Amino acid sequence: MGVKRVVVVEDINRWKSMLELSVQTKENLIVALEELRKKIPSKEVLRSTKIGHTVNKMRKHPDQDVATLAKAVYTEWRTFIKDHSNRPSIEVRSSPKTESLRKSAQKLLAEALQMEIGHPLVENIEREAFHLSSRLINVPYRKTMRALVFALKHKPETRAQVQNGMLSPSTFVQSHKK
Repeated sequence: MGVKRVVVVEDINRWKSMLELSVQTKENLIVALEELRKKIPSKEVLRSTKIGHTVNKMRKHPDQDVATLAKAVYTEWRTFIKDHSNRPSIEVRSSPKTESLRKSAQKLLAEALQMEIGHPLVENIEREAFHLSSRLINVPYRKTMRALVFALKHKPETRAQVQNGMLSPSTFVQSHKK
C-alpha cells in the first residue's frame, strides 16, 4: 500500500480550511491543492471531511491555474475510488481529549477575533498552530495559542490585518510561534 493511501484526517481538514478561506492567496491555494494531490482519501474520509465538495468547487475558480489543478486532483480521486473502492486505506485521527483542547483554543481565538467559533479564519489559524507544533497539544502549542490570542486581543491593527486578509493565517501564526 502506497503512502498516498495513508491519510491524516487533520491534514485534509487543514488544506480544506485553506481552500475555503475567502481571502486566500493563489500561492496558498496551489500549495493546498498540490498537497491534496499527493493523497488519495478513502470514500469515508471524503464523506466525513467533505473535501471532495471543496475541491470540486475550486474547479470553477476564476484563476485558471487553480481551476486546472483542482480539476486534476478531483479527477484523480474519482478515478481511483472507482477502480479501488474495495481496498482499505489507513486513517489517522486525533484523540477526543486533543479535539476538546483544540475546540477550547478555537473558542479563545474566535473571541479575540470577535467572530463566530466555526468561522473558517478561526479554524485556519488554529490548524496552522497545531500543524506547526507537530500536531501535538504541547507546551509550544499552548504558548503559541496564548501569544496569538494576546496579539488579537491587544493589538487592534494586527487583528484588523488578520480579519481582512492582509496578514495570512500562516504568516500570523509563524510570527507568533513559541
